[in-house]
Amino acid sequence: MSYRFVEKEEYSFIKNKLIDLIHLVQDEVREYFTFRYDFVGSSKYNMITTNDKSNIGFDFDLDIRVNDDEENYTAEEIRNILKEAFNKIVNQGFTNFDYPENSTRVLTIKVKDQWNSKILHSADIAIVFDCENDRQQYIHFNKKQNSYYWNFRKKSFYKLEEKINSIKKENLWEEVKEVYLFKKNYNFMNKKSYSLFLETISEVYQRNFYE
Repeated sequence: MSYRFVEKEEYSFIKNKLIDLIHLVQDEVREYFTFRYDFVGSSKYNMITTNDKSNIGFDFDLDIRVNDDEENYTAEEIRNILKEAFNKIVNQGFTNFDYPENSTRVLTIKVKDQWNSKILHSADIAIVFDCENDRQQYIHFNKKQNSYYWNFRKKSFYKLEEKINSIKKENLWEEVKEVYLFKKNYNFMNKKSYSLFLETISEVYQRNFYE
């Protein structure tokens, strides 16, 4: 494998196009609810990777936080409202992203090169809710049962920002980048980038603060 970090100049234009798409979706769902979005994981910390020998390009990770304090909408309704909004914007031709794919933990949108059977860029979008004690839930899609429900993130997410701040304070970020790139290159289980990022932070934190 030969993953490398993507320079900011390579992905900034695509990132801005993705932001434009999200803003259009915000306008589309405003009759139901509002939401905020954040780039997370490698997308937040300038650690986006690509493998020039592959046909999958590079990807972004985002979290969407829906403002629904009164819980007027179920997990299924929220996910479907957002999915249909993406569908509508894509269908109107405002973006070259394709229709969203309904994955277990995320909605995935892709920019494809149909002629060469390549994925140029993609984005994994999770719908999340922040809980007490630095925990977080996301909308999980059970494909076998065709059901949606809120599910807690894995333990590796627990106190994520606190761990990152400790790592940065001790000037260990280069170690984070080395471990993350290693995990990307030996990702034989095809884990998502954000999962690998969470694993990396936990591993570096454990190694330096618990030994």
